[in-house]
Amino acid sequence: MIPLRDSVPTQRWAVVTWLLIGINVWVFLNEILLGPQLEAFIETWGFVPARYFLLAELEPSNWIGQYLPILTSMFLHGGLAHLLGNMIYLWIFGDNVEDRLGHLRFLAFYLLTGVGAALVHAHLAPDSTIPTVGASGAISGVLGAYLVLFPHARVYTLVPFVFVFLGVVEIPASVYLGLWFVMQVVNGTVGLAIGGAAAGGVAWWAHVGGFVLGAGVAVLVRNWRTEPRRWRPEYAPW
Repeated sequence: MIPLRDSVPTQRWAVVTWLLIGINVWVFLNEILLGPQLEAFIETWGFVPARYFLLAELEPSNWIGQYLPILTSMFLHGGLAHLLGNMIYLWIFGDNVEDRLGHLRFLAFYLLTGVGAALVHAHLAPDSTIPTVGASGAISGVLGAYLVLFPHARVYTLVPFVFVFLGVVEIPASVYLGLWFVMQVVNGTVGLAIGGAAAGGVAWWAHVGGFVLGAGVAVLVRNWRTEPRRWRPEYAPW
């Protein structure tokens, strides 16, 4: 199912969301230009759990090689499909979460959930020497927050069947994101069962960790909020 947009209008332009999209696209274009040097670049700036836990060859004093890739890996992608999939989700759901949290708090939230997601994956695969890249962990946090903050929203979704698109279907956000989360848990469990935390080359538990962390932060934000809501209802027409 391909999400197209949601039903929640925003009051402010999502500056940070678009900035993050722009940075991710710019970094990916630079990855393409690296050519044969790309593999070494990913090895350096992708997040390798074994280096974080100093289980792989790395100078103990090299804190940049140990810690900085937790952040830099969030802006790297393994291919065009990987990039587009992540950016579509960030574009659809990120603006609303940013609208609720505010620009700077959303940026801090995005980075926090991305780091948390990477660490969840690392603790489940501490000896992995495979670099992990992608904004999926942080965007999973955005999805978790969206589910908590906008549970009655709707997601307009393009539903494919074999090679035919059945049309645009209006799905409650709670159902869409709930199914998405269940899929991550199932795939992650299968991965652990067959002896790896990244089944099929995907760090499923990073998605799960980011989603749970994002939902938890959103619960606190929702409970702290005391001023009346200023934006239009979640059932505004498309």
